[in-house]
Amino acid sequence: MAPSFLPESSSHSGVTSKEIAVIGGGPGGLASAMLLAHSGARVTLYEKSSKIGGRSSCLELDGFRFDTGPTFFLYPEIIREIFARCGFAFDSMVELTRLNHLYDLVFENGPRLALTTDPSRLESEIAKISEADSKNVRRFLNDNKGKFARFIAPLQRPFNSWRDLLKPDMLKALPVLSPLSSIDKDLSRYFKDPRTRLAFSFQSKYLGMSPYRCPSLFTILSYMEHEFGIYHPTGGTGAVMAAMQSAAESLGVTIKLGEAVETIETRDGKAVGIKTAEGMQPIDAVVVNGDFARTIQSLLPDASRRKWSNAKLASKKYSCSTFMMYLGLRGTMPEKAHHTIFLSSDYENNFAEIEEGKQISSRASLYVQNACVTDPALAPEGCTALYVLMPVGNLREGGLDWTEEAVAKARAIVFKRLEDAGFGDIESRIMVEKVVTPKDWQEEHDVHRGAVFNLAHSLGQMLHLRPHNRFEDVKGVYLAGGGTHPGSGLPVIFEGARISADLLIKDLARTPARLPEIPGPGIALVPECSRG
Repeated sequence: MAPSFLPESSSHSGVTSKEIAVIGGGPGGLASAMLLAHSGARVTLYEKSSKIGGRSSCLELDGFRFDTGPTFFLYPEIIREIFARCGFAFDSMVELTRLNHLYDLVFENGPRLALTTDPSRLESEIAKISEADSKNVRRFLNDNKGKFARFIAPLQRPFNSWRDLLKPDMLKALPVLSPLSSIDKDLSRYFKDPRTRLAFSFQSKYLGMSPYRCPSLFTILSYMEHEFGIYHPTGGTGAVMAAMQSAAESLGVTIKLGEAVETIETRDGKAVGIKTAEGMQPIDAVVVNGDFARTIQSLLPDASRRKWSNAKLASKKYSCSTFMMYLGLRGTMPEKAHHTIFLSSDYENNFAEIEEGKQISSRASLYVQNACVTDPALAPEGCTALYVLMPVGNLREGGLDWTEEAVAKARAIVFKRLEDAGFGDIESRIMVEKVVTPKDWQEEHDVHRGAVFNLAHSLGQMLHLRPHNRFEDVKGVYLAGGGTHPGSGLPVIFEGARISADLLIKDLARTPARLPEIPGPGIALVPECSRG
């Protein structure tokens, strides 16, 4: 992927000494802070928790280390480019292991597939489902190579209105998009057996969506895994966040942990300051990296958000949530893959129950990470750090109430389904355990409705219909993270941060000065020329 546009000479002359606040230290906030500091701006990053990374941080329990959310890197070229642009060699700061064995894909009633990046072996594994389908694997991969090549350019630039749909790169991409088709429907052109289609569509879970509803564009996710591989950072995704923190601080970013931003102060429709418990800080611009729907409602009053009002946010569609179990176990599991996907024999109904959000499906599918098979230092010697994710409905009116009884039921279902997936008796081996429910995602991690994959990536909530990188409702506010264009997933979030940072740099380069003061008693903006 070629880098997105770079402002001339990084626009140093236009943004030097400009004050920029970044709210939230997730991957989008860290990438934004790096790029903006490298451009010459004075950047302060505010993170309300005591550590960096957001949902991409790590969880440490009695010698066991777990990824909190994302568990691998897909297409690391984007983060490499961001580091390189800022003067760092990513691979000298983070050790990445390419997993040629992508994952074990276990169908409830068989078969079990060991999927790799080798097309010949992939064909052999798919033949366990259907010989006829295996003959179309290369055609699928080749067609999606073309789709990826055509659509990558639109994902590297902002979409500010419907007019952006008429630009040459988008017009070139439209013939391969099939915008009204779902992933499953698109795959039916290649594969007749529904299990084969699942083998190339379960990746829609990365967006928190069902393959029966997710737009067909996202067949490129499966292609990207098989074409480029997936990567494990030694120490987990938290190690990448730590490297980004180190790079940001080397560039002069001030990182304030445990300091929440309470409000964004505005004047005449423009952001002029941020308020924390420590007081008011004048700013020239602000990047919001928190969960969009949750954070924007707390930072800006409803009256100031004409397009993204509280009512508008309430009407939007959100991704599913997850029930998480982080399990420190006695003994190792060398026979289990780094990643295992267990697919319910009732997958379609399982997702329908998730979308309805009123009950926990007893026939749930699971994702299991056994990272110690690649990175044994994540657990004490002779032990295993097992990460288990069960997709569940998000928090909604009339939805499931995550009481102690509901948690106990979900926990029991997970252990039963782990046995069904061939993991045996896990519960008797537990040394350390932590559970995270949709309610916990919302209350402890500030995720709106516990929808961990953010706004759903449905046709009506993509491109110019998603919150813009340059926030439409308040000048001087820019967005980073899964809630803005291009969307969720680490490589996409990094690309979105790059788009937003470049827009901000370009805008500030032609902005001569800040407003003279922030509203409020005794708070004045210091003119730029008088700063030391």
